[in-house]
Amino acid sequence: MDRKRKSAINSIFQKISAKDMIGAEINDKKLIYSVVGFIPACEGVDNTLLISNLGYLLAKQGLNTCIVDFKVFFPNLYHALGVSPNKKGNGLIKVLKSDKVDYRDEINSTKEEKLFLLSPSPQDLIEEYFDFSFSSIERVISELKEMFDIVLIDIPNNPPLEFCLGAMKYCHVGFFTATERVEVTGNMIKLLDFASSVGISTAKFTSVILMNLQDIKFDYKIISELGFNIVAVLPFVKAALSCYLDGNLYIRDYPVVNKYFDKEIKRLANLLSNQ
Repeated sequence: MDRKRKSAINSIFQKISAKDMIGAEINDKKLIYSVVGFIPACEGVDNTLLISNLGYLLAKQGLNTCIVDFKVFFPNLYHALGVSPNKKGNGLIKVLKSDKVDYRDEINSTKEEKLFLLSPSPQDLIEEYFDFSFSSIERVISELKEMFDIVLIDIPNNPPLEFCLGAMKYCHVGFFTATERVEVTGNMIKLLDFASSVGISTAKFTSVILMNLQDIKFDYKIISELGFNIVAVLPFVKAALSCYLDGNLYIRDYPVVNKYFDKEIKRLANLLSNQ
């Protein structure tokens, strides 16, 4: 980590240990709902593309932003953000295992001064992630919430896994991401019913972000009729996917951004930052 980035992350971590945080925290916190989860409702959505570009926009607005990759078996946000992958046993799994770990050693800096990533290592063994309970997930989310202005969590749609329901339980607000698939509404209802059956509030997961839309025949009304609110509509853009494959951010690195994509993702960023 170069000196400039080290200095940037140190300034953020000064928030976590100061005893004068008591009382001051109330005045310093900008956002009410600072922990935001995104969970796919079907195949064909790109949470990685969405969250990486959204995180960039929030950081550009001056918010210290941390992106958390809870896709513990197959993390990929490090690639989208142009960050080197963690070595085995470092990153997310290390802070989950112990509350004594220094987060400064496990959180990755990105090219943006106020944008950071907490990610698993792609070399971690799958079976290592079956040992964590809700309490471990709650601790990590709570600590990140105290350090950063806003935390964006990429949640895997895997209900038996604690990283799915645990993130749903402890985030402040959540979004389903969906595309033109007939199973979308059924999948959302089924997951929320299961979460509710184990005592997790589902009221915060009523917003839907439609993405990778190709203007094919799809009954969008059914989403609203079932009580969900469509908050953003992002078209499929080949250049955005190409940027992701190259480890670049579409909204930052591509010379001419699709105007509909640009308008919708900026509207979403403003929605989150102007709470």
